[in-house]
Amino acid sequence: MLQRIAASTFLGKRALGSLVTNNGARSIASTIASSDQFIRSPKSCSSFKSPMRFSTSAMIIPEPAMLCRQCEQTKDGIACTTLGVCGKTPETSAIQDALLQVIKSVAHWCVAAREAGGTSEELNAANVWTLQAGFSTMTNVNFSEERIAEYIREGMALKRNVLEPLVHSKNGKAPTGFVAELNLAPELSLDELEEFGGSVGVFHREKEMNDADAFSLNEIATYGSKGVMAYAAHCHQLGYIEDEVMIGLHQVFVKLSSNDPDIEGLLETALKVGELNAKTLAMLDEAHCSNFGAPTPTEVLTTAVEGKAILVSGHDIKDLYCLLEQTEGTGIKVYTHGEMLPAHSYPKLKKFKHLVGNYGTAWQNQKFEFATFPGPIVVTTNCIIEPRRIYKNRIFTMNEVGFPGVAHIGEDRDFTPVLEEAQKARGFPRTIKPEQYHTVGFNHRAVLPLAKQVIEAAQSGVLSRIFLIGGCDGSEWDRSYFTDLAEATPDDSLILTLGCAKNRIINSEKLKYATLANGMPRIMDMGQCNDSYSAIVVATELAKALDCSVNDLPLSLALSHLEQKAAAVLLTLLHLGVKNIRLGPKMPAYITPNVMNILVQKFNLMPTIDADQDLKAMMQGN
Repeated sequence: MLQRIAASTFLGKRALGSLVTNNGARSIASTIASSDQFIRSPKSCSSFKSPMRFSTSAMIIPEPAMLCRQCEQTKDGIACTTLGVCGKTPETSAIQDALLQVIKSVAHWCVAAREAGGTSEELNAANVWTLQAGFSTMTNVNFSEERIAEYIREGMALKRNVLEPLVHSKNGKAPTGFVAELNLAPELSLDELEEFGGSVGVFHREKEMNDADAFSLNEIATYGSKGVMAYAAHCHQLGYIEDEVMIGLHQVFVKLSSNDPDIEGLLETALKVGELNAKTLAMLDEAHCSNFGAPTPTEVLTTAVEGKAILVSGHDIKDLYCLLEQTEGTGIKVYTHGEMLPAHSYPKLKKFKHLVGNYGTAWQNQKFEFATFPGPIVVTTNCIIEPRRIYKNRIFTMNEVGFPGVAHIGEDRDFTPVLEEAQKARGFPRTIKPEQYHTVGFNHRAVLPLAKQVIEAAQSGVLSRIFLIGGCDGSEWDRSYFTDLAEATPDDSLILTLGCAKNRIINSEKLKYATLANGMPRIMDMGQCNDSYSAIVVATELAKALDCSVNDLPLSLALSHLEQKAAAVLLTLLHLGVKNIRLGPKMPAYITPNVMNILVQKFNLMPTIDADQDLKAMMQGN
């Protein structure tokens, strides 16, 4: 069935059963097979010194139907092995693993082409493909096996028709090895691509590396790189692409394609990913402002207005801008949802009077919120989850997002089908009174002018501490930690928040209208996860003003993680040397106890445990 794949593809092809022996680190196989599984809950990670129970006998481990643990919601905090908690099937998981292998192969040839003298223009198509293909493998982005297979075919075509001839034409040195020489024929079926993907997934790659700790660092860098590619893809949508970032990403994937258990080198690679993400977030901040103007604090209506309506979710503000242009004068009102909320703070979008407000909360509530929205929904980027039948025929995807049976808007951004659906839909029958609002737009450009006021408040005792509480959100019950922590903070403290997790704070009745004694709002919504750069800028500028390091500021960080953008942001903070970060609600399943110990020793990275207990430590500067 797989004869059309080059022979090099199947060197080292594994059988379904494998002999696995514990060598002191917790491997996937031993974790899955053990009847006394070690689950890395916050409490079990609190000291990282507890003795762990491992079987020392060899055992035959059956290959699971899938193995995915790239997000925090993974099954039992270990791995999804039969069906993803996100809804991803084993088939989708396998074909995404195949695509990741193609990304690594293309990376080898991009590195070789640059070493041979290839220019940015000559590598542009490969750069753009890398970003889009990588983004499509993130959590809650693309569930369409057909679309992912198309990325695979495009990547192999780029390698054969552009990169290999480019290297040879410049008398460059062709890369060698299993990954670099990958050759997937264009006529391969979905079944064949999935079978290949199953042979290069997490389960097999960890066994080939034969070092759970080294592979843990490999996974950290892999998932962080996916986050960087997503942010860089947003930049590309706005006309920005940075050679330095692309050079770094391709070098990272060459490193990650190796089975060498190089712990020091892989830790260095993970921190390199954080550095690349810092550059990418800065570029994204510039791209947004150059395209749409500098964001300013803006009140956003959060209640309905009578009339036909369209809902837009995701991160790509350019898509929203194009939709607003096409709906102007039609009488259709446009609402943002979830990650798109910060769009209201940009001057060029505020000029559209039919951008009337924000509807709903975070992505995990979309099955209810999309079902009750009386019009079509456009999902520009992550996150999408399996649509309910009640709205599946009126939801549209864009860019890297895909779901089987859901209509897709092409690169031309022609929203005609969306407008037609909006005109057919009932819309909101009346305007809700009293109106309710939420203020967004506390970008670093808006916050830094307040730096003197913040410093004076801290020095005079008006401000006791600054908390940065944000990140991804999700449906798990223990994410209430972040609400509990925010509501427990003292009345004389300031809360900076961003990302989906802010919904657990900005909707708090206790906090939404709270102010400090000097009149400053206690909560400053800095934007979506794309706007993490603003938090970094504010912290570094405050440190400069106070002539201290970021770690010496009266600042505590509690970050909620779920997917790979959060992994990229965490690596950026670690790259910058930021310490004492609390991460939750659970530690990532792909971090082994030994690697966690490294992160604790170097950065004092801590799991969230109990809001009251953690707050006491934070107020003491710990």
